[in-house]
Amino acid sequence: MPPVAAARRDRFNRLIRDVAALPEGERPWCAGVVVAAGRGQDVLVEAAFGWAVRYAAYDAATDRGVELPRERWVPMRAGRDAEPGADSVVPDTAVRDTVFDLASLTKLFTTIVAMRCAERGEIDLDGRVAAYAPEFTAAAEHGITVRQLLTHTSGLLPELPLYEYDGHEQRLARLRAEPPTTAPGTARRYSDLNFLLLQRVVERAAGRPLDRLVRDDITDPLGMTSTRFRPPRAWLPRIAATEDQRRPWAKLDRGMLRGVVHDENAHALGGVAGHAGLFSTAADLTLLCRALLGGGPPVLRPESVDLMLTAPGLGFEVDQPWFMGELAGRGAAGHTGFTGTSLVIDRATSSFLVLLANTVHPRRRPADSAPRAAAGTALARALALG
Repeated sequence: MPPVAAARRDRFNRLIRDVAALPEGERPWCAGVVVAAGRGQDVLVEAAFGWAVRYAAYDAATDRGVELPRERWVPMRAGRDAEPGADSVVPDTAVRDTVFDLASLTKLFTTIVAMRCAERGEIDLDGRVAAYAPEFTAAAEHGITVRQLLTHTSGLLPELPLYEYDGHEQRLARLRAEPPTTAPGTARRYSDLNFLLLQRVVERAAGRPLDRLVRDDITDPLGMTSTRFRPPRAWLPRIAATEDQRRPWAKLDRGMLRGVVHDENAHALGGVAGHAGLFSTAADLTLLCRALLGGGPPVLRPESVDLMLTAPGLGFEVDQPWFMGELAGRGAAGHTGFTGTSLVIDRATSSFLVLLANTVHPRRRPADSAPRAAAGTALARALALG
């Protein structure tokens, strides 16, 4: 093997070793993790470590997870839908991979749906929310636009406790009446509410619910067969557990979650929400990354991809080293999810990185994206060898 190829393989192996360590130790970053990385259409790294299910509960008195009997632990699994490239370090034993609650990676899919609506002429990115969903009276009064939702410049609060309201209509009534706290277009503040409003905009404009739009516009064209809202019970053996969701560390008392959405507001809204609720696998997200790196077809036009992935980004976060590491700096775009998920697309190197973990199993902890950034840096340094 030529020296450069050998050095590159060593760096890919270093990436795998670093990710393999994440479920280990006294205070592991996650119970388990799946990583997929590639360049162009080639999958160069694909591996799984740790456990999709390990704990029955969380014990607040000891600050430890209560482990299931060892025979009931479920391993993380990684699989692939295409043959790896020549430099691949994909294990030969790879099988169909684990399904994860994507949390806020859902926003990327809602964004793509919005871009498809714009391509079809159903919405105008600079049009006002009121033109499509006039019942959102606060947004109408303040002139909030679709683009402001996508760029988190609407002025809306980061979230609302919709889960505290009785019934779907009361929750929507609170959302419709919520005014911005700063003038729209004047400041950026990340908000789940932006994507709950965007959901209503695209549903009204396209005449179909969000889950149908995601299926018709994204997952079916790309063959993403393991991506959907409200996964069926038959998928349960493949799904990673999330949290023993109980107060005071959580907002609801729901117990150990597996196969149902973790986000409390998405749960209260029936499991289909613009900001959270989608489930998927590393293999499926790889298909999406390849499509975007390839210019968008069969999902989007190249000009729509440019709008999404070019700073300041529409739906996507651009050049954020806190979770992208050294992939950031030349236009890398991606997102993170509260449950432990992340995705980065770097068009400068034609590369992608998908890191899916269940960091909230058995309970949520303070956010720590250092492992995500380290994985991004490891990939960037491997690719820098040519």
